[in-house]
Amino acid sequence: MTAGLMQTPPLQIIDILKFAASAHARREIVTRLVDEPMWRYTYADALKRAGQAASALKRLGVAHGDRVSSLAWNTHRHFELFYAVPGLGAVLHTANPRLYDDQIIYTINHAESSVLLFDRNFLAVVERIAPYLKTIKTYVMLTDEARLTPGTVGALGYESLLDKESTDFTWPVVEENLGAFLCYTSGTTGDPKGVLYSHRAVVLHAMASGLASAFGFDAFDVVMPCSSLYHATAWGLPFAAPINGCKLVFPCDKMDGASLQELITSEGVTFSGGVPTIWTMYLAHLEKTGETPGSLQRVVIGGSAVPRAMAEGFKKKYGVRVLQIWGMTETCPLGVIATPTPELAEAGEEAMDEAIWTRQGRMQFGIELKIVDEDGRDLPWDGKNSGALLVRGPWTIRRYFRKDIDATNEEGWFDTGDIATIDAAGFMRITDRKKDVIKSGGEWISSIDLENFAVGCPGVKIAAVIGVPHPKWEERPVLVIECHDGVELTEEAVQTFLEPNIVKWWKPDKVIFASVPLTATGKIDKKVLRGRYSDVLGDVLGG
Repeated sequence: MTAGLMQTPPLQIIDILKFAASAHARREIVTRLVDEPMWRYTYADALKRAGQAASALKRLGVAHGDRVSSLAWNTHRHFELFYAVPGLGAVLHTANPRLYDDQIIYTINHAESSVLLFDRNFLAVVERIAPYLKTIKTYVMLTDEARLTPGTVGALGYESLLDKESTDFTWPVVEENLGAFLCYTSGTTGDPKGVLYSHRAVVLHAMASGLASAFGFDAFDVVMPCSSLYHATAWGLPFAAPINGCKLVFPCDKMDGASLQELITSEGVTFSGGVPTIWTMYLAHLEKTGETPGSLQRVVIGGSAVPRAMAEGFKKKYGVRVLQIWGMTETCPLGVIATPTPELAEAGEEAMDEAIWTRQGRMQFGIELKIVDEDGRDLPWDGKNSGALLVRGPWTIRRYFRKDIDATNEEGWFDTGDIATIDAAGFMRITDRKKDVIKSGGEWISSIDLENFAVGCPGVKIAAVIGVPHPKWEERPVLVIECHDGVELTEEAVQTFLEPNIVKWWKPDKVIFASVPLTATGKIDKKVLRGRYSDVLGDVLGG
């Protein structure tokens, strides 16, 4: 065996910020804050402050391999922790504030964090859960001295801690397979599960996601992550953007349409990403005010399938290109992204839009895909056969945190829990989650496809389809619709709209108009809906 003769420095997350601070030193990072003026500085400044944060954490007793938890929004301070904590050789656990208290408590205790850093408007939550946090020794409020409110937890001030430290921090050399980020699944079924990202996985993911075949970044882009930093590291944007010299704009917790529009227009945002609910609010704001997205060029939407009406609205009315993304906490999180190919371009713009808007994305280098039947046999990539979606690659989970059993099979494949098709060009389309697919009279009904058709009906804000037990057909679809404010729809109007788009036996047995519950990550909470409406067909059937 002949070994390669190249250098082998470890892939370290801090090296991303070091590069940006050198190659793109004057590129800006701009952020809203909870109750402070807008903050504006450069990548060079961010590296210095990350060093101060690392030094302060070290002084607080954080050592190599320790866990540190954050309970924070999309801000520059949270961004600094994304580099300071793993750069120190510790692990940052980004706690999800959208979870219930007992789930937040569970994740922090499960991580065994020693320090909790939190934004000011989470003080009440922190005081409420503090008595149940077994390992937290120090609380730090992400604010300046003037606005510090120690509360019953005796929180220290982040800016005060940084002021005591030198900007000249010597970063340790960290082994690339060391844990860097601990992200938990949303816990809609059972306790949240921890996914421990390594330095190697994060750096490779960041390099791949910025490619032209993915997010397509360059140094002229202005990136505004509307995907939460606490959820799967905001789709890796805090790493892919600095690698490519992009300006970063953080919206804090202000994700309403008017607030996003103000940042987009004032900061020249060209790229953003977030779940469909955010863009529903944004488009509604534009419709109401008559404004346009200005500089915005590309929007990547993930978390759930992109409604076709949303994609068409962005492109046809505003000239903004919409790309779907699919991934999981377990894939760091990029799996596939819907970007055009020369073959699609040759087929014409309409055919290209059809492919991009109706499929979650095309396979990317770094993630292998396959679909299998119920017996585990590989299914053909013909865009028709659907099966369980399996993935593997250098940023795919091998084992959950504190679990002894691998999450993959003997060949390294991870079962995503999704049902999908893959076509000859590598485009993957999710047809359902295994637990959401509806089996009616021996035939499968895709809840995702039915939802996409329903959300195209004028006046529909969110559409959710669940399978409800039926004595004859095993299951039948029930459609739950949340309308836009001030809109009144009837079941007859919705069914009439659906009729030409679906086969007859897909027709929902009942349409319910109600608020649609969302999970902590902005997805439709089917578990709650199934519990709420499991016997709703009893009235229809006369039961």
